[in-house]
Amino acid sequence: MPNPSTPASAPLRLGLIGFGEVGKIFAEALVQQSDVAALAVWDRKLAAPETAEAERAHAQRLGVRACGSMAEVCAAADVLISAVTASSTLAVAEEAAACVAPGTAFLDLNSASPGTKQRAAAALEAAGALYTEAGVMTSVPPYGLRVPMLLGGAHAAALAGRLTRWGMDVTVVSERLGVASAIKMARSVMIKGLEALVIESYATARAYGVEDHVLPTLAETFPSIDWAQQGAYFFSRVVQHGQRRAEEMTEAARTVQEAGFAPLMAEATARKQQWMADQAREGVFAGIPKGAPWTAYADALQTQDIKKYSNT
Repeated sequence: MPNPSTPASAPLRLGLIGFGEVGKIFAEALVQQSDVAALAVWDRKLAAPETAEAERAHAQRLGVRACGSMAEVCAAADVLISAVTASSTLAVAEEAAACVAPGTAFLDLNSASPGTKQRAAAALEAAGALYTEAGVMTSVPPYGLRVPMLLGGAHAAALAGRLTRWGMDVTVVSERLGVASAIKMARSVMIKGLEALVIESYATARAYGVEDHVLPTLAETFPSIDWAQQGAYFFSRVVQHGQRRAEEMTEAARTVQEAGFAPLMAEATARKQQWMADQAREGVFAGIPKGAPWTAYADALQTQDIKKYSNT
């Protein structure tokens, strides 16, 4: 098997576990790399009757191989990249450990606590895999493959050269597992918490009709931020990815707890993100176009609450 860390090594077979937004973005870019011999993907949606046809068609358009199981993607790869939801981080690692070939490099992109990453590493390394954790430090769009990532673990430095040649923006922060994830999770407490605060503050201000008074005070305190534009971005991203954010914040709360603190803010943020995901699932924001102002989302929430309370 080729060594992923050797610059002169033969092209590698690459496997992606997770074919959601991040997986698709990475697959489209990585399949074009000259030293990627082949790219295979696996996602549970590839086996689900209601989604399999569309997902397989998408894989075919990208020129990647759609696998039918975890075992198939493991057998097809010298390097595995895990890009699943936070809540699936450990389960996916344990499933892969049951079929991964010794010497396979495993890059874990998922937003999980240091403890979760350490347990994932233990399962995979017991099977002979070479585990590296990654902390993805901002939203993948619009950066794509060049999204800034922090790497950690004993194999991080060896893998970093290959990832850099693929066009990835990676920085090795520690040989100790958990450091990269701790940085990522501590940042998430702030960024995802700010999203939750903005949504709650703006929706409340809109309900009282005082948003034209509240936002200028924010601009006075933090003049470098366009608060209306930032609010629209936060609302739209949480509406689109609230479930994923809620799961990430559950892991962030676990990170805080692993540090010995009560995760009061992280847990509250997880609940708010989950609440927004539930509203989106119920169709509260249906019909709001891309690029809409934050007020469109706040009005949708208010209308929904009025309907809810009028029926009680």
